Amino acid sequence: MTNEQPIIVGLDIGTTKIAAIAGRKNEFGKLEILGFGLANSNGVQHGMVLNIDQTIKAIETALKNCYESNPGLEINEVYVGIAGHHIKSLQTRGDIVRHSTDDEIKQLEIDQLVADQYKTYIPAGDQIIDVIPQEYTVDNIPNIVDPIGYTGVKVGANFHIITGDRNAIRNINRSVEKAGLKVKDLMLQPLASSAAVMSEQDIEAGIAILDIGGGTTDLAVFYEGILKHTAVIPFGGENITNDIKMGLGVLKTQAELMKVQYGSALSEAAQNNAFIKIPGLRGLPSREISVKNLASIIQARMSEILAFVTFHLKQVGMDNKMMTGGIVLTGGGSQLKHLIQLTEYATGLNARIGYPNEHLASNHISELEKPMYSTCIGLILKGYSVYESNQNRLYPEQRRTHLKPPVQVEEQPAPEMVIKTIPVKERKTLKGFMDSIKGGLIDLFKEDGDSAL
Repeated sequence: MTNEQPIIVGLDIGTTKIAAIAGRKNEFGKLEILGFGLANSNGVQHGMVLNIDQTIKAIETALKNCYESNPGLEINEVYVGIAGHHIKSLQTRGDIVRHSTDDEIKQLEIDQLVADQYKTYIPAGDQIIDVIPQEYTVDNIPNIVDPIGYTGVKVGANFHIITGDRNAIRNINRSVEKAGLKVKDLMLQPLASSAAVMSEQDIEAGIAILDIGGGTTDLAVFYEGILKHTAVIPFGGENITNDIKMGLGVLKTQAELMKVQYGSALSEAAQNNAFIKIPGLRGLPSREISVKNLASIIQARMSEILAFVTFHLKQVGMDNKMMTGGIVLTGGGSQLKHLIQLTEYATGLNARIGYPNEHLASNHISELEKPMYSTCIGLILKGYSVYESNQNRLYPEQRRTHLKPPVQVEEQPAPEMVIKTIPVKERKTLKGFMDSIKGGLIDLFKEDGDSAL
């Protein structure tokens, strides 16, 4: 069984890091990690590829490290995450009147219903990334998870449409292809992260996944198995680091190290009499930074991010009574001390850290349990949902909702520091949700001259 499963590679092109992880499902349906590579990211800002050359080099470094972890690997195509403040979402409604009302609803009709949504008007320069069905109706019967097999005159659905900037997507495509790889598919990063950290119970409850990355904070909201909302908040860990750099007058490397080692998201929890000693530059005397001041700067920016989260939840009508699953914090920024307490205080919801070990086999390296790898591991799960759907479409009796066929598409040394004192309805399963968000788009963004680049 294991040898029959393909090796699928996720490529997370982030603002601070680029990760490449290769995995394969074992006989128990768990992911076995076969390769893992990491590189510093220099050409990406706020989740968007701006410098293609630097991004290519970083991708190549991540791939080189992945090959070194397993020399027998062969990587040709990857699943890539996409984020950035250019990402937007909207809700639409689609219906079709059936030709053969006496027959059961077929997969072809659902495919047509979804394909029609790609004709939705969006602003010039944007492109539809994904069309995600939320719930179907057949005639007057609402809240249908899978309409195949029903009979009726009219079938329709509510859709969540995700759009992005055409040039931003083309830059991702070019960077990956110039690094010698083929983009098998793109996926919105918060949806990938959600797949990695959610369980079957989570997707049934009202839950928000908050992926705090380097350049952006990504939000995905679910209720009763339906993706209700997605958003990309244009602030992340890099903004906190820059706030510390400006607010305390230190180097960026010093600011990052202080944030990771001594930072707290709650100033009340910081010690009043604790100070960080910063070496002076070029013979200047050393300085002492208050740990409480550091926490105040971090708390101010995190509170701003959480205010966006509260705004988005209210925007889609998700009040506290509906959010029984609370907020799941993941991504590298989720490891800030006391962030759970600040999140619960700012939103009024329960909070916890989401680790991407829900679907990993037991023999994985402990490094991959860190929240910063949620997106990359989720991309592999996304790849398997596409693969398994394609397999199932060969056997019509095993129905799957298939939206779109896949188409082409060194750490810096930091100055040494010393601290002186220290009852629900049956809804979609997680697998069903993953099946509902597959798709590809890269060829949509290629222009006639792209292949020669």
